[in-house]
Amino acid sequence: MFSKLIQFLPLPFQGKRNTLNQLRMITGFYPGNIRLYEVALTHKSASVALPDGSSINNERLEYLGDAVLGAIIADYLYQRFPNNDEGFLTQLRSKIVKRKQLNKLAYKIGMSPLLILNTRQNQYKENIHGNAFEALIGAVYLDKGYYKTRKFVIRKILEKHLDLDKLARKESDFKSRIIEWAQKHKKEISFVTEEGQESQNEQMFVSRVIMMNEELGKGKGHSKKDAEQKAAEKALEKITG
Repeated sequence: MFSKLIQFLPLPFQGKRNTLNQLRMITGFYPGNIRLYEVALTHKSASVALPDGSSINNERLEYLGDAVLGAIIADYLYQRFPNNDEGFLTQLRSKIVKRKQLNKLAYKIGMSPLLILNTRQNQYKENIHGNAFEALIGAVYLDKGYYKTRKFVIRKILEKHLDLDKLARKESDFKSRIIEWAQKHKKEISFVTEEGQESQNEQMFVSRVIMMNEELGKGKGHSKKDAEQKAAEKALEKITG
């Protein structure tokens, strides 16, 4: 993969000491493999086409960063809130990694000027910052390893830019909110919830929010209430952007 980069990927950062300093300010260290960060900041609208028909952009690093970020946050919350149950930890993690939150964090840490994209393709703009943020996590992980990435996420993101206690208290009754939305906009919605088995000894519920025969959101939980809340949250994200 990266042998291809050496030959074909432009080097927008090469010779730009200020850009390297910006990355250091964001992460707390100078990049080792600068090409990883170039890929992390290259949106698909500015993909580099290769002779074999493939292209280089940040989507693969975004996939990796999403998984690494989720693991770091789960570990951190587990230790930060030792007396709270799985439901609380899951909801709080969800609030941190939701796309709107990641978009805001990317702005806060100063990623916006570094993004490489084709600005003429406006349809991509909605979540490019949050996606690039996850790709950056992926780049840091490949460049510096898990523990350096964990240090970056905790010190530069969680402790610096998020008030976790305030976020934990934030209203999360998504079912009531979507019912209120439906009433306000004179729409009819329904919750269809089914009971199943996750494993031989584990009960699981799957809930769907339906409006005009369209599924707006789907959620799974160990209780009917939890499944409906998760489905309502997905539905709200879809209808409110």
